[in-house]
Amino acid sequence: MTDGLDAEVPETADAVERRDEVLARVTEHAGRVARELSLLQGGDYGQASFETARGTWTLKYEAGDVQYLRFEDGGDETYVVSQKRPPDPTALADAMEDYEAFLAAFEAYVDSLDGVLDDVPTEFPAVASTESVAQARERILDRVRECTDAMAGELHRVAGDSYGTFEARVDGTRWELKWEDGRTSYLRVGGEGGVYLLSQYQPPSPRDLRAHVDDVGAFVAAFNDHVAEISADLSTVSL
Repeated sequence: MTDGLDAEVPETADAVERRDEVLARVTEHAGRVARELSLLQGGDYGQASFETARGTWTLKYEAGDVQYLRFEDGGDETYVVSQKRPPDPTALADAMEDYEAFLAAFEAYVDSLDGVLDDVPTEFPAVASTESVAQARERILDRVRECTDAMAGELHRVAGDSYGTFEARVDGTRWELKWEDGRTSYLRVGGEGGVYLLSQYQPPSPRDLRAHVDDVGAFVAAFNDHVAEISADLSTVSL
């Protein structure tokens, strides 16, 4: 029952030590390739594949460091460098026989880019200024906000609340003024998903402003009609 239990178990220390030496060197060398690739691709992370006669090498990097270096030979793949576990020594030895071919493929890739930007023009037309358009938009929006702030103040006074909304339809389109503490929060045209003529985030595009600004007067008129109705309702009250 004990046959074989006294046999010596072969030690793997030498094989592991040699594998770790190879991995340390290839990790450092592939890291230099990763840094060059990162500079070329202009990003902190990415990957690239390189074909050799035997298979495909894929180098993935992040912040200039190797995430993995994978060698695919037919249906087999070996992670020569990995953030997880080291490769089998035999598979590593087999992959490293093609490592110089990988470096040659990378060098050929770099060489293929030599001079590719030499004739690219760097003189461009002058950039058109948007200053006058932006100033015109701000001038119009300032005037619109004056009107809506006046409306918000009146709504605040009559509602007796800190915030609220006033809605009206202008030529069949829904307009909504939201106010808070007597000031405009937003003026929106078209309901949810519509155009914000006024908001705390960003101004409307010049085209959207042009499409709706002519109806601001009609919205104010609708508000005035609303105030007139309120006044009429109260005018009949007697005490």
